[in-house]
Amino acid sequence: MSDSLQVELNFPAGFLWGTATAAHQVEGGNINQWSAWEQKGGGRIFGNQVSGAACDWWNGRAEGDFDRAASLHNNALRLSVEWSRIQPEPDRWDEAALDRYRQMAAALRDRGLEPVVTLYHFTYPLWLEERGGWLCPDAPRLFARFAARVVEALGEYVRLWCTINEPMVYAVQSYLFGLWPPGRQDLGEALQVAAALVRAHAAAYHAIKPDHPEAQLGFAKHQIAFTPRWPVVDGLGAWALNALFNEAIFGAFTRGRLRWLPGMTTSVPEARGTLDWIGLQYYNRYHVRLNPCVAGAMLYEQYVPAGLPKGPDGWGELAPEQVYPLIRQLHRLVGVPIYVTEVGVPDADDSIRPGYLARSLRWVWRACMHNYPVRGFFFWSLVDNFEWAEGYDPRFRFGLYGVDFATQERTERRSARLYRAVCAAHALTADILREHAPEAISAVFEKPPRQMP
Repeated sequence: MSDSLQVELNFPAGFLWGTATAAHQVEGGNINQWSAWEQKGGGRIFGNQVSGAACDWWNGRAEGDFDRAASLHNNALRLSVEWSRIQPEPDRWDEAALDRYRQMAAALRDRGLEPVVTLYHFTYPLWLEERGGWLCPDAPRLFARFAARVVEALGEYVRLWCTINEPMVYAVQSYLFGLWPPGRQDLGEALQVAAALVRAHAAAYHAIKPDHPEAQLGFAKHQIAFTPRWPVVDGLGAWALNALFNEAIFGAFTRGRLRWLPGMTTSVPEARGTLDWIGLQYYNRYHVRLNPCVAGAMLYEQYVPAGLPKGPDGWGELAPEQVYPLIRQLHRLVGVPIYVTEVGVPDADDSIRPGYLARSLRWVWRACMHNYPVRGFFFWSLVDNFEWAEGYDPRFRFGLYGVDFATQERTERRSARLYRAVCAAHALTADILREHAPEAISAVFEKPPRQMP
């Protein structure tokens, strides 16, 4: 029987089911380089908003959301720690902050949720910003010192560690497009920062592993599916974007060098062999076309052809089936266990999310069935949150649970009920889709599945 006729898509034993979150987006009250950027106004954040209380996790609402994750029959949850809370000054560690993170990790364990802890998710202390942020030559060493302190404090509860979240996204948004702090627009600096983040991962790995050999360290890499509008005219642009954004940094872990493009390399020998696992983060596909090259424009730009499903302006095509070739790509590039650490879609009325989730899982299942080493799936996100430059823009609500940020009230969405049923069954079935996402049946099973006797 072909996979298109399966009534049940069963996932492997030991598969992790979870959701993903990030400290600055949910905790509230952080003081870091991002909060300073928010305070500058000037349209840097949607509606000149500030993160404020966010989802109020730091003041005690985290545990209520952990209960929600457990109610989804999840067995894991990805969260991050805030560097600026733990090390507010270069030579001062806040033990109360470490105690709060220990409390969170223990609370997850108590609920049967394995903590997957990200050490750097786009934010760092103001004292590091004053030294130049990731352009500071000493930044990788400083990060490794911080990471080792966190692992020492939380290692009792945490096995899986994500050192760096989306290094290329951070480098591009902050140092090429200038949309995130510090608002730079310099390709050379963007590549320098990407290399620094790779060095930071390697430095953390070497600082942690000797004392904590049981710790499993990886990082989360955002991959974009690039498709040329015309293979001959735009093929080179799609190839170059894939080489720069998707593939370049992985050479550091296999050959000790980042190969940006032919003739453009950066040596990082210390990174070789420092990946225990890799996280795939996928959201959309970009169709690439030649730009007429007006002054200041990129040579190639992304667009969405008419008739294809797309997210908010600039988001790209919603193409969940692309998660499968991207899993294959990561396996080819590094050959280590893979966690899908983020998949999600902005959808305030939850009309798209259930089908997107179901279709994504169908292709993750296929990768598992083809023996790619996929170990878990983390949906972005458990709750609506502060979405970086998009702030609290209602077009960028990602949560399985909606959040009223004025009252902190949570509202369960249809996609949460779908995910609960899938995780409870450890499978995606036709019956689950009929109840929670009937619009996805034909896409997931390709033909209406026969009911088993």
